[in-house]
Amino acid sequence: MRTFTCPHCANLLFFENSACVVCGTGVGYDRATRSMVRTTGRDRCANAELAGCNWITAGHPLCGCCELTRTRPADADVDALEAFRAAETAKRRLLYQLDDLGLPVTPRTADPEHGLAFDLLSSTDRPVTTGHAGGVITLDLAEGDDGFREGLRARLAEPYRTLLGHFRHEIGHWYWDRLIAGAPEAFRRLFGDERADYQQALAEHYGDTAATGWAENHVSHYAAAHPWEDWAETFAHLLHIRDTVQTAAALGVLVAGTPIAPHPGSRVDAVPEDHTDDVDDLIATWTPLSRALNQLNRSMGKDDLYPFALSPVVQEKLRFADETVAAAALPSDV
Repeated sequence: MRTFTCPHCANLLFFENSACVVCGTGVGYDRATRSMVRTTGRDRCANAELAGCNWITAGHPLCGCCELTRTRPADADVDALEAFRAAETAKRRLLYQLDDLGLPVTPRTADPEHGLAFDLLSSTDRPVTTGHAGGVITLDLAEGDDGFREGLRARLAEPYRTLLGHFRHEIGHWYWDRLIAGAPEAFRRLFGDERADYQQALAEHYGDTAATGWAENHVSHYAAAHPWEDWAETFAHLLHIRDTVQTAAALGVLVAGTPIAPHPGSRVDAVPEDHTDDVDDLIATWTPLSRALNQLNRSMGKDDLYPFALSPVVQEKLRFADETVAAAALPSDV
């Protein structure tokens, strides 16, 4: 993510800030200009309190991110609303990155059959399965509880599980439908044939959680379950890497004296103008940065921030995902 500064005193802001902690100026994120602006005289999203939303609107009650949520918990469900707030915070980061990459985000209201919508549901009284179906991304809000999420991560022997990771993975499925499904031949040569029985593949995956040998060809154990999941995991990791590298570059991070940049040059764009072979440069930057971040985490007694290895095959899949994103990117007017 790029850095943001207070429009009054130039203090460094977090993306989630609704006020500058130094001068107290009210601030909000303007999606149209991708910048933090004063909120004076501007319309704030109606979810400012409910979802902690700091986005401004263009005369509509909800901002473009909150409008994507089709279903949320009832007002009386206090616990679920707390998790809903955390989920919306992660979703705003997701949408910011999709905009920055130039990827199209078509709301369900604009395309009732194939458009994007989010159902953020409480599983307190009924089971909820996190997943994607035809443009609708469903999230079990129990994932917003750190204890629940960590317990599930440990039970499934996963090295990483976050709300933002869920959103990046699930929206990867939507982009598969939009960007690949119509011409899947190149995808199949690299990821495998997605026409393989999906439910059977998942049953076999969860029945063999101790499987080995997947790391040579997949970024995660779950990616080995089915070509669709391989794509979604690869897409999510591309977003993980690009966002973290962009943030490091924007903050002027150095690793062993080497400046971090998402690609050759001084810009910190998510997608460079010359996209050829950019993943090679990205991975060459990401490898020392991720190792440094892992070392820092260990110094704080935490697990590795990025507990994954990128094999040559995985790097080729990342390259395919990156090229797919670049081909779909809309022209930027910012």
